[in-house]
Amino acid sequence: MVRIKRVYDPPDLSDGLRILVDRLWPRGLKKDAARLDAWRKDVAPTAALRRWFNHEPRKWDEFRARYRAELDAAGKTGELAILGRRARRGTVTLLYAARDEAHNNALALKEILEDLKKQTA
Repeated sequence: MVRIKRVYDPPDLSDGLRILVDRLWPRGLKKDAARLDAWRKDVAPTAALRRWFNHEPRKWDEFRARYRAELDAAGKTGELAILGRRARRGTVTLLYAARDEAHNNALALKEILEDLKKQTA
């Protein structure tokens, strides 16, 4: 199962594998308080894409398409498939720092992982 959660929310045992999927470290958060299992900057959107999106809901659909294209171009599909297989064995929680819970890269990444799961099923 893949879940998403703000990195500022308290860690919980039900989180399973906790992976930060932001390129920048969250402001004001101490590393030991985050209780991360991994920080995957390499699967976060590029700085250029983040700046373009600027968390504007009207750009959400285009952001998701561009983000997916970035991951494909960077050859991350195989790594994401591995992460998806890990999620089938237990809970994986993708952590993000954005305030917008409905328009963030962790949500887009979760959708990509779910699509990959459908393709390999």
